[in-house]
Amino acid sequence: MGEWKREVAWLVVALVVVFGIHVGLRVALHTDSPLVIVVSGSMEPVFYRGDIVLLRGVTSPDQVEVGDVIVYKRPGYEYPIIHRVRYVSTVKINGRPETCYVTWGDNNPVPDPPYPSSEGPLEVLLPEGYMAGCVPAYAVEAKAEMVFPKIGLIPLWIRTALGLG
Repeated sequence: MGEWKREVAWLVVALVVVFGIHVGLRVALHTDSPLVIVVSGSMEPVFYRGDIVLLRGVTSPDQVEVGDVIVYKRPGYEYPIIHRVRYVSTVKINGRPETCYVTWGDNNPVPDPPYPSSEGPLEVLLPEGYMAGCVPAYAVEAKAEMVFPKIGLIPLWIRTALGLG
């Protein structure tokens, strides 16, 4: 077999293996995005920009506790947000109780802003006596399980160089 054919064969095998691992992780961890690259410094020193975080899907509010790092999508934001749960409460949305999480990055001084809902911005009263925004359980997609430091720096650099992020 010619040298170029061998190289093409190895490339095809590598792509199949990577694709298989990705599909396997999606199934095993119950999430469409089992690996995410950290794009900001809001969670330093736990996660740094360029770290890759392994996620496990969240299907029920009882899977999330204070101290967990969750991933949620917020309307108007391009990337999912990955922040720590600091407080759990209940709010009423359309007359029904909904679990709601007060979150903020370990490197941020204040909680995340109120989550927009059909009832208006979601907020809860914290034990310290002030109002804080909260994230409804239905917006939570996953929680962090493991971090792979810095291996996402190259894809971040490529995205930046191409003007994609």
